[in-house]
Amino acid sequence: MGIEVVVEGLTKSFGKQNIWQDVSLTLPAGEVSVMLGPSGTGKTVFLKSLIGLLKPEQGRVLINGVDMVNSPERKIMETRKLFGLMFQDGALFGSMSLFDNIAFPLREHTRKKESEIRRIVMERIDIVGLLGAEEKLPGEISGGMRKRAGLARALVLDPQIILCDEPDSGLDPVRTAYISQLLIDLNAQIDATMLIVTHNLDIAATVPDNMGMLFCRNLVTFGPREVLLTSDLPVVSQFLAGRREGPIGMSEEKDAATLAAEEVNGYGQGISSANATRTVVPQLEPSPGLPVRQGALRRRERVMSMMGQLPEAARTAILDSYSPAAGGGRL
Repeated sequence: MGIEVVVEGLTKSFGKQNIWQDVSLTLPAGEVSVMLGPSGTGKTVFLKSLIGLLKPEQGRVLINGVDMVNSPERKIMETRKLFGLMFQDGALFGSMSLFDNIAFPLREHTRKKESEIRRIVMERIDIVGLLGAEEKLPGEISGGMRKRAGLARALVLDPQIILCDEPDSGLDPVRTAYISQLLIDLNAQIDATMLIVTHNLDIAATVPDNMGMLFCRNLVTFGPREVLLTSDLPVVSQFLAGRREGPIGMSEEKDAATLAAEEVNGYGQGISSANATRTVVPQLEPSPGLPVRQGALRRRERVMSMMGQLPEAARTAILDSYSPAAGGGRL
Protein backbone atom coordinates (compact mmCIF):
# COMPACT_ATOMS: atom_id res chain seq x y z
CA MET A 1 0.00 0.00 0.00
CA GLY A 2 1.15 3.54 -0.72
CA ILE A 3 2.23 6.06 1.87
CA GLU A 4 0.47 9.29 2.85
CA VAL A 5 2.36 12.47 1.91
CA VAL A 6 1.67 15.49 4.13
CA VAL A 7 2.68 18.95 2.84
CA GLU A 8 2.58 21.82 5.34
CA GLY A 9 3.14 25.50 4.52
CA LEU A 10 5.55 24.90 1.65
CA THR A 11 7.08 28.05 0.12
CA LYS A 12 9.59 28.10 -2.74
CA SER A 13 11.43 30.98 -4.44
CA PHE A 14 14.30 31.37 -6.88
CA GLY A 15 16.09 34.54 -5.86
CA LYS A 16 13.45 37.27 -5.60
CA GLN A 17 10.93 35.32 -7.67
CA ASN A 18 8.34 33.61 -5.49
CA ILE A 19 7.16 30.40 -7.22
CA TRP A 20 4.41 29.45 -4.75
CA GLN A 21 3.79 30.04 -1.08
CA ASP A 22 2.18 28.38 1.94
CA VAL A 23 1.09 25.25 0.06
CA SER A 24 -0.57 22.70 2.35
CA LEU A 25 -2.23 19.44 1.27
CA THR A 26 -2.28 15.72 1.95
CA LEU A 27 -1.86 13.06 -0.73
CA PRO A 28 -3.96 10.17 0.64
CA ALA A 29 -2.24 6.78 0.76
CA GLY A 30 -2.77 4.67 -2.35
CA GLU A 31 -4.91 7.25 -4.16
CA VAL A 32 -4.26 8.98 -7.48
CA SER A 33 -3.98 12.77 -7.32
CA VAL A 34 -3.48 15.35 -10.07
CA MET A 35 -1.94 18.82 -9.79
CA LEU A 36 -3.18 21.18 -12.49
CA GLY A 37 -2.09 24.66 -13.39
CA PRO A 38 -1.20 26.90 -16.33
CA SER A 39 2.30 26.67 -17.75
CA GLY A 40 4.90 28.32 -15.54
CA THR A 41 3.07 27.93 -12.22
CA GLY A 42 5.74 25.74 -10.64
CA LYS A 43 4.15 22.29 -10.93
CA THR A 44 7.43 20.54 -11.71
CA VAL A 45 9.16 22.53 -8.96
CA PHE A 46 6.51 21.20 -6.58
CA LEU A 47 7.28 17.59 -7.57
CA LYS A 48 11.01 18.11 -7.08
CA SER A 49 10.36 19.67 -3.68
CA LEU A 50 8.37 16.63 -2.55
CA ILE A 51 11.24 14.29 -3.29
CA GLY A 52 13.87 16.61 -1.82
CA LEU A 53 15.62 17.51 -5.07
CA LEU A 54 14.82 21.19 -4.43
CA LYS A 55 14.80 22.87 -1.02
CA PRO A 56 11.83 25.12 -0.21
CA GLU A 57 12.55 28.06 2.09
CA GLN A 58 9.70 27.23 4.44
CA GLY A 59 7.41 24.35 5.29
CA ARG A 60 7.59 20.57 5.63
CA VAL A 61 6.99 17.46 3.53
CA LEU A 62 6.32 14.55 5.89
CA ILE A 63 6.70 10.95 4.71
CA ASN A 64 6.78 8.19 7.31
CA GLY A 65 7.86 10.77 9.88
CA VAL A 66 10.74 12.07 7.76
CA ASP A 67 10.71 15.73 6.70
CA MET A 68 12.03 15.88 3.12
CA VAL A 69 12.83 19.58 3.59
CA ASN A 70 14.58 19.76 6.95
CA SER A 71 15.74 16.25 7.91
CA PRO A 72 19.41 15.19 7.68
CA GLU A 73 20.48 14.31 4.15
CA ARG A 74 20.98 10.66 5.12
CA LYS A 75 17.32 10.29 6.10
CA ILE A 76 16.16 12.15 2.98
CA MET A 77 18.24 9.85 0.74
CA GLU A 78 16.83 6.76 2.44
CA THR A 79 13.23 7.99 2.17
CA ARG A 80 13.76 8.92 -1.47
CA LYS A 81 13.97 5.19 -2.22
CA LEU A 82 10.21 5.04 -1.59
CA PHE A 83 9.66 7.21 -4.70
CA GLY A 84 9.45 6.40 -8.37
CA LEU A 85 9.75 9.43 -10.66
CA MET A 86 8.52 9.51 -14.25
CA PHE A 87 10.16 12.47 -15.96
CA GLN A 88 8.56 14.61 -18.65
CA ASP A 89 10.76 13.31 -21.49
CA GLY A 90 11.36 9.83 -20.09
CA ALA A 91 14.98 10.87 -19.29
CA LEU A 92 16.34 7.74 -20.94
CA PHE A 93 20.00 7.19 -21.81
CA GLY A 94 20.17 7.35 -25.59
CA SER A 95 23.04 4.85 -25.92
CA MET A 96 21.35 2.18 -23.77
CA SER A 97 18.68 -0.30 -24.78
CA LEU A 98 15.31 0.00 -23.09
CA PHE A 99 16.21 -3.07 -21.00
CA ASP A 100 19.42 -1.47 -19.73
CA ASN A 101 17.67 1.85 -19.12
CA ILE A 102 15.03 0.17 -16.99
CA ALA A 103 17.61 -2.01 -15.21
CA PHE A 104 19.80 0.98 -14.37
CA PRO A 105 18.29 1.79 -10.92
CA LEU A 106 18.58 -1.86 -9.86
CA ARG A 107 22.23 -2.05 -10.91
CA GLU A 108 22.97 1.32 -9.31
CA HIS A 109 21.15 0.95 -5.99
CA THR A 110 20.92 -2.79 -5.25
CA ARG A 111 23.20 -5.83 -5.18
CA LYS A 112 20.79 -8.11 -6.99
CA LYS A 113 22.12 -10.76 -9.37
CA GLU A 114 21.63 -10.25 -13.08
CA SER A 115 19.13 -13.12 -13.21
CA GLU A 116 16.96 -11.37 -10.61
CA ILE A 117 17.36 -8.02 -12.35
CA ARG A 118 16.22 -9.58 -15.62
CA ARG A 119 13.12 -11.06 -13.96
CA ILE A 120 12.15 -7.72 -12.39
CA VAL A 121 12.83 -5.68 -15.54
CA MET A 122 10.85 -8.03 -17.78
CA GLU A 123 7.92 -7.93 -15.33
CA ARG A 124 7.88 -4.13 -15.47
CA ILE A 125 8.26 -4.13 -19.25
CA ASP A 126 5.24 -6.42 -19.43
CA ILE A 127 3.19 -4.16 -17.13
CA VAL A 128 3.72 -1.14 -19.39
CA GLY A 129 3.14 -3.10 -22.60
CA LEU A 130 6.65 -3.02 -24.09
CA LEU A 131 7.40 -6.73 -24.45
CA GLY A 132 9.42 -7.24 -27.62
CA ALA A 133 10.92 -3.74 -27.57
CA GLU A 134 13.42 -4.26 -24.76
CA GLU A 135 16.49 -4.32 -27.03
CA LYS A 136 15.56 -1.16 -28.93
CA LEU A 137 17.28 2.17 -28.30
CA PRO A 138 15.20 5.19 -27.18
CA GLY A 139 15.78 6.83 -30.56
CA GLU A 140 14.20 3.89 -32.34
CA ILE A 141 10.81 4.06 -30.64
CA SER A 142 7.92 6.51 -30.43
CA GLY A 143 7.43 9.17 -27.78
CA GLY A 144 4.63 7.18 -26.19
CA MET A 145 6.86 4.12 -25.89
CA ARG A 146 9.60 6.23 -24.31
CA LYS A 147 7.06 7.48 -21.76
CA ARG A 148 6.12 3.90 -20.91
CA ALA A 149 9.77 2.91 -20.64
CA GLY A 150 10.33 5.81 -18.25
CA LEU A 151 7.38 4.58 -16.20
CA ALA A 152 8.77 1.03 -16.15
CA ARG A 153 12.08 2.37 -14.86
CA ALA A 154 10.24 4.29 -12.14
CA LEU A 155 8.68 1.00 -11.02
CA VAL A 156 11.69 -1.31 -10.71
CA LEU A 157 12.49 -0.42 -7.09
CA ASP A 158 8.89 -1.12 -6.02
CA PRO A 159 8.05 2.49 -5.07
CA GLN A 160 5.23 3.30 -2.69
CA ILE A 161 4.92 6.85 -4.07
CA ILE A 162 4.97 7.57 -7.82
CA LEU A 163 5.40 11.07 -9.22
CA CYS A 164 4.57 11.62 -12.91
CA ASP A 165 5.69 14.88 -14.52
CA GLU A 166 3.42 15.65 -17.49
CA PRO A 167 3.08 12.06 -18.75
CA ASP A 168 1.06 13.38 -21.70
CA SER A 169 3.56 15.92 -23.04
CA GLY A 170 4.30 15.37 -26.72
CA LEU A 171 1.63 12.70 -27.10
CA ASP A 172 -1.41 12.73 -29.36
CA PRO A 173 -4.89 12.27 -27.82
CA VAL A 174 -4.96 8.52 -28.52
CA ARG A 175 -1.61 7.87 -26.82
CA THR A 176 -2.66 10.13 -23.95
CA ALA A 177 -5.75 7.95 -23.49
CA TYR A 178 -3.53 4.85 -23.36
CA ILE A 179 -1.26 6.48 -20.76
CA SER A 180 -4.31 7.48 -18.68
CA GLN A 181 -5.59 3.91 -18.62
CA LEU A 182 -2.10 2.60 -17.87
CA LEU A 183 -1.82 4.84 -14.79
CA ILE A 184 -5.18 3.63 -13.45
CA ASP A 185 -4.24 -0.01 -14.15
CA LEU A 186 -0.91 0.50 -12.43
CA ASN A 187 -2.60 1.89 -9.33
CA ALA A 188 -4.91 -1.13 -9.26
CA GLN A 189 -1.94 -3.50 -9.42
CA ILE A 190 0.46 -1.95 -6.90
CA ASP A 191 -1.72 0.38 -4.76
CA ALA A 192 0.92 3.13 -4.75
CA THR A 193 0.25 6.76 -3.87
CA MET A 194 0.40 8.69 -7.16
CA LEU A 195 0.73 12.37 -8.02
CA ILE A 196 0.45 13.40 -11.66
CA VAL A 197 1.42 16.90 -12.74
CA THR A 198 -0.32 17.95 -15.94
CA HIS A 199 -2.30 20.61 -17.75
CA ASN A 200 -4.06 18.02 -19.89
CA LEU A 201 -7.80 18.22 -19.23
CA ASP A 202 -8.51 14.68 -20.46
CA ILE A 203 -6.19 13.20 -17.84
CA ALA A 204 -7.50 15.61 -15.22
CA ALA A 205 -11.14 14.73 -15.89
CA THR A 206 -10.82 10.96 -15.99
CA VAL A 207 -7.85 9.70 -13.96
CA PRO A 208 -7.57 11.15 -10.43
CA ASP A 209 -9.30 10.58 -7.13
CA ASN A 210 -8.17 14.04 -6.01
CA MET A 211 -7.30 17.26 -7.81
CA GLY A 212 -5.47 20.46 -7.00
CA MET A 213 -4.53 23.58 -8.92
CA LEU A 214 -1.63 26.02 -8.65
CA PHE A 215 -2.09 29.58 -9.87
CA CYS A 216 -0.76 33.02 -9.00
CA ARG A 217 1.77 31.61 -6.49
CA ASN A 218 -0.91 29.82 -4.48
CA LEU A 219 -2.67 26.49 -4.20
CA VAL A 220 -6.15 27.42 -5.43
CA THR A 221 -7.75 24.21 -4.18
CA PHE A 222 -7.01 20.57 -3.41
CA GLY A 223 -9.48 17.81 -2.59
CA PRO A 224 -11.82 15.23 -4.11
CA ARG A 225 -11.92 15.53 -7.90
CA GLU A 226 -15.57 16.61 -7.88
CA VAL A 227 -14.74 19.76 -5.89
CA LEU A 228 -12.48 21.17 -8.60
CA LEU A 229 -14.50 19.84 -11.53
CA THR A 230 -17.64 21.63 -10.28
CA SER A 231 -15.88 24.73 -8.89
CA ASP A 232 -17.24 28.19 -9.69
CA LEU A 233 -13.89 29.88 -9.05
CA PRO A 234 -13.13 32.02 -12.15
CA VAL A 235 -9.58 30.68 -12.57
CA VAL A 236 -10.80 27.07 -12.39
CA SER A 237 -13.71 27.69 -14.76
CA GLN A 238 -11.45 29.40 -17.27
CA PHE A 239 -8.83 26.66 -17.14
CA LEU A 240 -11.30 23.78 -17.46
CA ALA A 241 -13.11 25.48 -20.34
CA GLY A 242 -9.90 26.55 -22.13
CA ARG A 243 -11.12 30.17 -22.47
CA ARG A 244 -9.16 33.37 -22.96
CA GLU A 245 -11.59 35.25 -20.69
CA GLY A 246 -10.69 35.00 -17.02
CA PRO A 247 -7.76 35.60 -14.64
CA ILE A 248 -5.20 33.56 -16.62
CA GLY A 249 -3.28 35.58 -19.22
CA MET A 250 -0.76 34.61 -21.87
CA SER A 251 2.28 34.95 -19.60
CA GLU A 252 0.82 35.51 -16.12
CA GLU A 253 -2.35 36.54 -14.32
CA LYS A 254 -4.26 39.49 -15.78
CA ASP A 255 -4.43 42.84 -14.04
CA ALA A 256 -7.57 44.19 -12.36
CA ALA A 257 -8.39 46.58 -15.23
CA THR A 258 -8.39 43.80 -17.82
CA LEU A 259 -10.60 41.60 -15.66
CA ALA A 260 -13.00 44.50 -15.06
CA ALA A 261 -13.27 45.14 -18.81
CA GLU A 262 -14.06 41.48 -19.43
CA GLU A 263 -16.74 41.58 -16.74
CA VAL A 264 -18.36 44.63 -18.39
CA ASN A 265 -18.46 42.72 -21.68
CA GLY A 266 -20.35 39.91 -19.99
CA TYR A 267 -17.59 37.31 -20.02
CA GLY A 268 -17.89 36.68 -16.30
CA GLN A 269 -21.57 35.84 -16.71
CA GLY A 270 -20.73 33.48 -19.55
CA ILE A 271 -18.20 31.65 -17.41
CA SER A 272 -20.69 31.26 -14.57
CA SER A 273 -23.46 29.93 -16.80
CA ALA A 274 -21.10 27.46 -18.44
CA ASN A 275 -20.00 26.27 -15.02
CA ALA A 276 -23.59 25.70 -13.92
CA THR A 277 -24.06 23.09 -16.65
CA ARG A 278 -20.68 21.39 -16.33
CA THR A 279 -20.91 17.63 -15.90
CA VAL A 280 -18.38 15.41 -14.16
CA VAL A 281 -17.39 12.55 -16.44
CA PRO A 282 -16.91 9.10 -14.90
CA GLN A 283 -13.51 8.19 -13.57
CA LEU A 284 -11.60 5.49 -15.45
CA GLU A 285 -11.82 2.00 -14.02
CA PRO A 286 -9.11 -0.69 -14.18
CA SER A 287 -9.00 -2.81 -17.32
CA PRO A 288 -10.97 -6.09 -17.25
CA GLY A 289 -9.20 -8.79 -15.25
CA LEU A 290 -7.42 -6.39 -12.90
CA PRO A 291 -8.34 -6.08 -9.22
CA VAL A 292 -10.54 -3.35 -7.79
CA ARG A 293 -8.44 -0.33 -6.81
CA GLN A 294 -8.01 -0.42 -3.04
CA GLY A 295 -7.28 3.30 -3.09
CA ALA A 296 -10.71 3.90 -4.64
CA LEU A 297 -12.40 1.93 -1.86
CA ARG A 298 -10.54 3.88 0.83
CA ARG A 299 -11.28 7.09 -1.02
CA ARG A 300 -15.01 6.41 -1.07
CA GLU A 301 -15.10 5.93 2.70
CA ARG A 302 -12.99 9.05 3.25
CA VAL A 303 -15.04 11.27 0.94
CA MET A 304 -18.37 10.11 2.33
CA SER A 305 -17.16 11.05 5.83
CA MET A 306 -16.43 14.62 4.70
CA MET A 307 -19.58 15.25 2.64
CA GLY A 308 -20.83 17.91 5.06
CA GLN A 309 -17.73 20.02 4.35
CA LEU A 310 -18.06 19.96 0.57
CA PRO A 311 -19.88 22.41 -1.74
CA GLU A 312 -23.34 21.35 -2.88
CA ALA A 313 -22.31 20.84 -6.52
CA ALA A 314 -19.50 18.51 -5.45
CA ARG A 315 -21.79 16.55 -3.12
CA THR A 316 -24.29 16.07 -5.93
CA ALA A 317 -21.59 14.86 -8.32
CA ILE A 318 -20.24 12.41 -5.73
CA LEU A 319 -23.68 10.97 -4.96
CA ASP A 320 -24.44 10.69 -8.68
CA SER A 321 -21.24 8.70 -9.16
CA TYR A 322 -22.33 6.22 -6.49
CA SER A 323 -25.79 5.73 -7.95
CA PRO A 324 -26.65 2.29 -9.41
CA ALA A 325 -26.84 3.82 -12.88
CA ALA A 326 -23.23 4.97 -12.57
CA GLY A 327 -21.93 1.64 -11.35
CA GLY A 328 -22.51 2.32 -7.69
CA GLY A 329 -19.01 2.32 -6.25
CA ARG A 330 -16.51 3.45 -8.80
CA LEU A 331 -15.03 5.96 -6.44
